[in-house]
Amino acid sequence: MNFFAKLRSRLARRDEFLQHPRLRWLGARLHDPNLWHLGRRSVAGACGLGLFIAFVPVPIHMLLVPPLAIWLRVNLPVAISVIWVSNPVTMVPLLYMAYRIGCLLTGEVWVPGQNTVEPTLASVASLFHEIWLPLAVGALACGVVAGTLGYGLVQILWRVRVRLRLRQRRLQRLNR
Repeated sequence: MNFFAKLRSRLARRDEFLQHPRLRWLGARLHDPNLWHLGRRSVAGACGLGLFIAFVPVPIHMLLVPPLAIWLRVNLPVAISVIWVSNPVTMVPLLYMAYRIGCLLTGEVWVPGQNTVEPTLASVASLFHEIWLPLAVGALACGVVAGTLGYGLVQILWRVRVRLRLRQRRLQRLNR
């Protein structure tokens, strides 16, 4: 079983989405072949979109990706799968990295242990008021870089794979 057959077996099926009663309002938009086709451009765009959204510091990634994937006409199941790079286990390290990069980009001085949080809503709100700008700038920068790298890497790997398969076919024809 090759890579794409394994991928197709694990991704949600088009029929499951199209039959779902809560998605009927999308109508013909869900029938766009680019949303379901495992093509180079569609998959690369989905990876770029998913990696960009993974760095958005809000807990509603699953609600952000489908409308954007439909609007950008990229592979919907791949985009939804890729956003799980940011999951409950990896969210804190990713946001911490984004905050530190944001501090570098905005010129904020980061002092370890400076921001202590007590388990009260006022303390959390005060902390967020202090860190929101570096966090937002860092998340945007990390999202753009990760999305661009993901898009480019998929494009490059796809082309390398196609060239290797063409080379294998030529060698098989020559060996006959």
